[in-house]
Amino acid sequence: QVQLVESGGGLVQPGGSLRLSCAASGFTFKNYPMSWYRQGSGKERELVATINNSGESTYYAGSVKGRFTIFRDNTKNTMYLQMNSLKSEDTAVYYCNAPTVDGVVFASWGQGTQVTVSS
Repeated sequence: QVQLVESGGGLVQPGGSLRLSCAASGFTFKNYPMSWYRQGSGKERELVATINNSGESTYYAGSVKGRFTIFRDNTKNTMYLQMNSLKSEDTAVYYCNAPTVDGVVFASWGQGTQVTVSS
């Protein structure tokens, strides 16, 4: 059974940092590109960043480029998102999943981890 467990969120002041983790199980993690997504209150879920199977190639949404870093450890079946210079507009629930051309691989999402940026 596929499980995606996000953690590491919390309350942080503007300009602060957080590191999110996505622990994956139930599938061969190293075979899949992985992505971070987020959904703010009243908004649609959006793609934040993507990393390929090996970790050598990454993509970032324009709103986070230069502030966030996605990376993975295939030996631990875990993906990470280092978030620096956080802004109030980064407030959202963050999720992980494996991306496809027009959606995601795993229909069942994890519980997500709440990130709140506020003074």
